[in-house]
Formats: sequence, structure tokens, C-alpha cells
Amino acid sequence: MTYLELNDLIEKQSKKATGKMYVLLDEIQKVDKWELTVNSLRLNKNIDIYITGSNAYLLSSQLATFLSGRYVEIKVYPLSFKEFLNFYNFKDLTKEEKFNLFFKYGGMPGLKDFNFDEQKIIQTLDGIFSSVLTKDVIEQTNIKDFSLLKKIINFLADNIGNQTSINNIKNTLYSQKTITKGTKQETIDNYIDCLQNAFVFYNVNRYDIKGKEYLATNGKYYIIDTGLRNCILGFRDIDTGHILENIVFLELLKKGYAVSVGKTKNREVDFIATTSNQKIYIQVCETLKDKNTKDRELNSLKNIKDNYEKIILTMDNMFTDTEEDGIKIINLIDWLLK
Repeated sequence: MTYLELNDLIEKQSKKATGKMYVLLDEIQKVDKWELTVNSLRLNKNIDIYITGSNAYLLSSQLATFLSGRYVEIKVYPLSFKEFLNFYNFKDLTKEEKFNLFFKYGGMPGLKDFNFDEQKIIQTLDGIFSSVLTKDVIEQTNIKDFSLLKKIINFLADNIGNQTSINNIKNTLYSQKTITKGTKQETIDNYIDCLQNAFVFYNVNRYDIKGKEYLATNGKYYIIDTGLRNCILGFRDIDTGHILENIVFLELLKKGYAVSVGKTKNREVDFIATTSNQKIYIQVCETLKDKNTKDRELNSLKNIKDNYEKIILTMDNMFTDTEEDGIKIINLIDWLLK
């Protein structure tokens, strides 16, 4: 179907409508010059237009030019933990046991039908991921080396929450003998951009708190769903701390925060979460039972000389809703449920 045929079809249907007509267009980018149709239809006051898609190519098209300031973007994420609890039926499980299921399987709504049957969940997550790669990455780009793409995906999934750079990724893959020396850094950068445009991974930039500027290197990557991450890497029970970071990162996005990674002197702050009128500094730590660990997390926030809210999120219950030197210590699960 051409954009002209699509326009004619909708216009004919609108003439039959007796009231407001709602037009829902899914994966419309498959129609060449579809932006012209949408721009034409918006002039009809009796038509409300809804465009859904699973990648960023919609917004990188001419739509942004045609409809600048005249559309509202609504981002849809997997289930939050709070939504996860309302979505599933649980029997006699503690909140910690429920969180462990969320931690392991993630928040893809379609998993509800399998009642936590691990084999079926793995098959479904694998199908979702394969569909995203095919439809939203490979078909939308000029990617030719699928093997390299998979290696990059495995690296990013295995290194969520770690500071990294394109050069670091290239050097690591080369040292593992999974790529040749001739693999271009530009190619790796392009493949990662494609994964970000498909909303598989998010890149979070570092921010120098003292210098008040964003840094060009050593940002962090997080994945859209921890269940997908566990599926990619085989549900390995490791790296709990970084998976908890990933969960907190996604929760901040869902709550409307812009998120960056903080740097102050020789220390790191896991997240700086900001809105137009709010800023929060957040450290994520699985446990604070070790005094050295607790002191390290506290000192990262004590180094920040402003009066914005500072929080440490931990899986410990013993520190719940306590405060030290103005820094709040909150149970991570309780924070997710607020």
C-alpha cells in the first residue's frame, strides 16, 4: 500500500463516521512516505491519530519535522515491580520471594500465561528477543554481520552497570578472539546505535558533578528487561548488584526522570535522577552489612556538597528507613512499591 492509498482509505472511512474517529497505525514505517499521510490527516479535526511502534526510527523520520510540537510521545516499558504484583496471581509468597521472580524473569506481560514455568518463559523470551532483532534491528538497518551483532549483545548484557566505551568493547572482543583486528570501531558503534534505537539497550552518560558537565567516555549500558538479559546469558545467578542497578534505572525512567551516572572526585554515584524541579542522588548496593562497603557507599554521597536528596537503596531490611548524615537508607523493594 502506498501513502496515497492509505490516505484515501482513511478519508473514505472518516466520511462514514458519525462522531470522532480514532485512527490507530501500527508499524506504519513500512509504508513509504507515511509521514505525508499523517500530516494530511491531522488537519481533519474529527480524527485522532495514534501511532505505535517498537523502535526509534519513527521519531527520527520526517514526522518530527511535520508535527513538531503537535504530538505527544508516550513511552511504554515492561511491567514495574508494582505492576508485576498486580498482574500476577501469587499464593503464599513473601514480597522477597515475589521480587526474586521479578528479578529473574523480568516484566514482559506475555509471560503471565505460563505461571512461572521456566522452560516456557525461556522459549517466549527467546522468541521476543529474536523478533526484536529481526524486525527492529536487522530489517531497519544495514547490518550485515549478524555474528558480530550477537557478540556485542552478549558483551553489553554481561556488562550492564559497568563503565565502558566503544574502544573498550572492541579491545575486549579482540582479546577474546571473537573479532578480528580489522573490525572497525565505527562498525561496533553503529551496531550499538541500532540496538539503542530498537530500545534493547540504553546508554547512560557520566556527569561530572563538580565540573557540571557531561563526560564523553565511560558511560554505562542497561537493558530494557532483566528477564531478557537473563535469557541471553542463560539465567546465570551472578552479578546481582548490577541487575539491581538495572531494575532501579528502569524504575526511574518509568517515573519520568532523566538519568545520568555521577562522578565526583575519585568516586562514582550510581544515578543522578532529575526532573524539571527535582534532583536525587542514588546509590544501589545489595547489602550494607560490611562496614567498609557501607562507608564506601555513604562517602560517595557525602562528597556531594549540595542539598538535594541523597539515597542508598539496599536489599537489607536492618537499615530500612534510617538516615545517616542526611543520607536516607531505604529497602530497595519498599522503594519500588512506593
